Amino acid sequence: MLKAGVLGAGHLGKIHLKLLNISKNYELIGFYDSSKEVRERVSKEFGYTAFDTEEDLIAACDMVDVVTPTTFHYQSAEKVIKAGKHLFIEKPITNTVNQAEKLLALAQEYNVLGQVGHVERFNPAFMAVNNAINKPMFIESHRLAEFNPRGTDVPVVLDLMIHDIDAILSVVQSPVKTVNASGVSVISETPDIANARIEFENGCVANLTASRISMKNMRKSRFFQKDAYISVDFLEKKVEVVKMKDAPANTDDFAMILQNAEGIKKQIYFDNPEVAGNNAILDELDAFAKAIKENTPPIVSLQAGTEALRVAKMIIADF
Repeated sequence: MLKAGVLGAGHLGKIHLKLLNISKNYELIGFYDSSKEVRERVSKEFGYTAFDTEEDLIAACDMVDVVTPTTFHYQSAEKVIKAGKHLFIEKPITNTVNQAEKLLALAQEYNVLGQVGHVERFNPAFMAVNNAINKPMFIESHRLAEFNPRGTDVPVVLDLMIHDIDAILSVVQSPVKTVNASGVSVISETPDIANARIEFENGCVANLTASRISMKNMRKSRFFQKDAYISVDFLEKKVEVVKMKDAPANTDDFAMILQNAEGIKKQIYFDNPEVAGNNAILDELDAFAKAIKENTPPIVSLQAGTEALRVAKMIIADF
């Protein structure tokens, strides 16, 4: 088992502590939080071992899970990598693209693996259709959330939209050509609502909307590609796959047939895969353990996290 520790014991940090503690791939060594009060409270409530310094925790581990506020990601991750320990780091990878690129270089220099916590890659709905998404040419994404003061220290693009940016980059796999965006600050000092249109070099266009002051929660993405439409509901964990094929000569009365102007007939049919239940955060942590043990590329590499941040910053810069 890999010896694991957590840096940061806030809301998400406590979730990571719980899951690392029950994982069959890790031995939870303990945690560190910059607040002594938090260290004492979490240690007393859950029984996890609290370390007095970041350095002491890092030295005791094989893998360190960084769940600190984003502004502290780089300084913590740098210590982890330079100690020769594998790094799991929450999204966004760092505060700036320059910091992310430095981490990439350091990870190569010290020969350690890193994974970024873009948890929607492990959402069971997305995983159920990931292989079916093939060269999408138009993507529409909506990520809406009711207001929550937690996370409003950063623009909604880094808080919410970055989930969809990463997922879209993973399936389009083409360099970004242009970005057009707009953002509005309603209650926070940074934009609470944002819309972005991303055009890729292969011709794909993605239209993303994110809001953290909505009346209801929604996390949906729709992928349009040749002969198929794929809808992913990240919140309800549901998928819808609508495909088209050449219509057979003889069809029954219930077949859905479309005929274009040239007289070509296509049959519409549904091919909805089963969505298995899972704990996405546990799965991403266990997937990283597998990558470490087998020395294989992590599913969400530091490079992928850097590219998601780069596009997010391009969107913010266009406001």
